Amino acid sequence: MNYSLENDQCRVAVNSYGAELSSLVRKDLPEIADLEYLWQADPAVWGRHAPVLFPIVGRLPEDTYRHQGQEYKLPQHGFARDREFTLVEQTTEELTFELQADEASRAVYPFEFVLRITYQLRGLQLTVRWQVQNPDSARELLFSIGAHPAFRCPLMPEEKFEDYFFHFDHPVTLDRHLLQGGLLSGQTAPVLHEETEMPLTYELFAQDALVFKHFDFTHVSLRSFASDRAVRLRFDGFPFLGLWTKGKDAPFVCVEPWQGIAGSVGSPVELADKEGILTLAPGQTYSAEYSIAIT
Repeated sequence: MNYSLENDQCRVAVNSYGAELSSLVRKDLPEIADLEYLWQADPAVWGRHAPVLFPIVGRLPEDTYRHQGQEYKLPQHGFARDREFTLVEQTTEELTFELQADEASRAVYPFEFVLRITYQLRGLQLTVRWQVQNPDSARELLFSIGAHPAFRCPLMPEEKFEDYFFHFDHPVTLDRHLLQGGLLSGQTAPVLHEETEMPLTYELFAQDALVFKHFDFTHVSLRSFASDRAVRLRFDGFPFLGLWTKGKDAPFVCVEPWQGIAGSVGSPVELADKEGILTLAPGQTYSAEYSIAIT
């Protein structure tokens, strides 16, 4: 079921299936009415808008991990994106959805958890908050969580993908961590050297997503050389970031702040030993947030 938030400038829709953001519209532009910023999940290209990645980010070797002497299967990015959440709170500015451990989740992920996702709309900024609670009285909770929002690119009529670029608030030097079959290969390649702009081309994504670790920026903007329309993401305290589009001519690009990362090429490992896994003590709660501002 879709739920909405709206003000004089912006309208947002969130589907309870996956607690997934499904629309982000600016209402007040003189040149175009109701400009949609979010990719509209054409199944012929990529049938998602902005999935929530939980309890893992990325792929596992053989889609398998080990925990306490047993092996478990989890698909890429986990299962939360394909589960029905419950709307637990709604105000004029916020929607909060919840997913709890159940028999189906325990079969592939033997942990108790309560995952809450809140969407807050103020002006032209949408803030997404994650709250992960460990209700178990004795066992630690092991997890990762990440965002995967896809933005229309181009945004405006008569523009093209190559009119766009990523803009950083200060000059950055970035090496990408290369993927092999969705797994980290252990190899890197340079992308930028003391630059503030990364022009978009489909060739940039020919070797899958751009994956960055432990960078020194907290904002990135998707901008156009041809118009003033832009999307700006803020993700303080996030150690990993992915940038991705699905093949040549896909009219979208994803900006993915992650608290977790794909596994490495090789055999399945203990979940506790996987890079990017967070550990939450019994009774404790973890919180993180990122924001999307549109212009």
